[in-house]
Amino acid sequence: MNDKRTDQTSPAARDLIARDRRHVWHPFTQHGTEAEPTVIARAKGASLFDAQGREILDLISSWWTCTHGHAHPKINAALARQAERLDHVMFAGFTHEPAVSLAERLAALLPADLNRVFFSDDGSTAVEVAIKIAYQSWINRGEPRRRMLLAFDGGYHGDTLGAMSVGRGSQMFGAFRDLMCKVCVLPYPATFDGDDAADEREAGALSAFDALLTERGQTIAALIIEPLMQGAGGMRFCRPRFLKRLVETAQKAGIIVIFDEVATGFGRTGTLFALEQAGVVPDLICLSKGLTAGYMPLSATVARDAIFDMFLGDSFERALPHGHSFTANPLSCAVALASLDLFDEERTFDRIAHIHARHRDMLGVLAARTDVTKPRVLGSVLAFEVKEGGQYQSEQSRALRDWYLAHGLNIRPMGATVYLMPPYCITDEELARAYAGMIDGLDALASGA
Repeated sequence: MNDKRTDQTSPAARDLIARDRRHVWHPFTQHGTEAEPTVIARAKGASLFDAQGREILDLISSWWTCTHGHAHPKINAALARQAERLDHVMFAGFTHEPAVSLAERLAALLPADLNRVFFSDDGSTAVEVAIKIAYQSWINRGEPRRRMLLAFDGGYHGDTLGAMSVGRGSQMFGAFRDLMCKVCVLPYPATFDGDDAADEREAGALSAFDALLTERGQTIAALIIEPLMQGAGGMRFCRPRFLKRLVETAQKAGIIVIFDEVATGFGRTGTLFALEQAGVVPDLICLSKGLTAGYMPLSATVARDAIFDMFLGDSFERALPHGHSFTANPLSCAVALASLDLFDEERTFDRIAHIHARHRDMLGVLAARTDVTKPRVLGSVLAFEVKEGGQYQSEQSRALRDWYLAHGLNIRPMGATVYLMPPYCITDEELARAYAGMIDGLDALASGA
């Protein structure tokens, strides 16, 4: 497959790429082999525009962050208003209206007593905070033997040390294994449309969990899972009924349950939070990405009241010794509040339901292809496997990514997994272009074009 990316030979574009090459270290990039990055000059709605003005449909929402579309006028206005009042202030010993209002809003949207909001910067730090809270809560209760964490095969929770530890099942962090904390990895019952073995796979995963509880239950501090969908693990889905049984079993055993909704929150699975579909309440929930509609770095770790109360006392030793320079940044909080308003103002869940229906219409097309397996849809996410797609960053995967980009589509396969997760503002015409281009790319891969 030939890389037919738009020519970037204008003097301004060439200069920017040269400066980038000299000084920038990009994420998840092997600079010894990777092609030059595409210069993006602006964005609007569901589209990115490169230095020459060529449109690229942002079909993965810029790493799953963009919800309502790029450069939304109401979010732009909220950001500008807040910048005129207060740009930033340290959050230890101070507070401000946008942070308090956002904490109140999240507490009202989340079930039960998930009322205590700890702000940080991104998904990794939200998970890191949750792990530290879970771990220290047992120390504060006088049970320091509770040190083991439970995670799932294929799970990914971020790139900081604790997050890497519970993401060891993703096979992405081999170089750091000696630094990781104690984690036991459980099997994940990934499923798809037409899966006849889903019941058996779920029973096996629950049986493995039960066996671990019998053997080491009194040493387990917390369990973490991405509810309903593993993102970076390859858009692997599990069923709500499995999630419900898992959480009920864990909480009955006294284990703290952490939901990593960094990718699944804010409508991606069809409901505001994935937990709604399972009818369960975790002890801690991690939020980021769609929290600010893709505009600003911000995350939240929300705890139940009983967890927060374990940190109260007369000495700092019981307090949570954690913080970030930009915790609860007022600009980020103002943007998050504006984004939450848009879910009602623009009937966003009707848009998500429409995207879901359009995705489901594509399942038959994909299932009929001999080069595709495991087609599946969850909320605004469409995913499938390419039989010859290779592993993460394989030659085939990168070739397919480059073909899509050359033809105006930001689709980045994760190894054999091809997926669409568009902004909710995407139009029917844009979806039709996305589906047609997605199929054309598969045809090009199959023919070696």
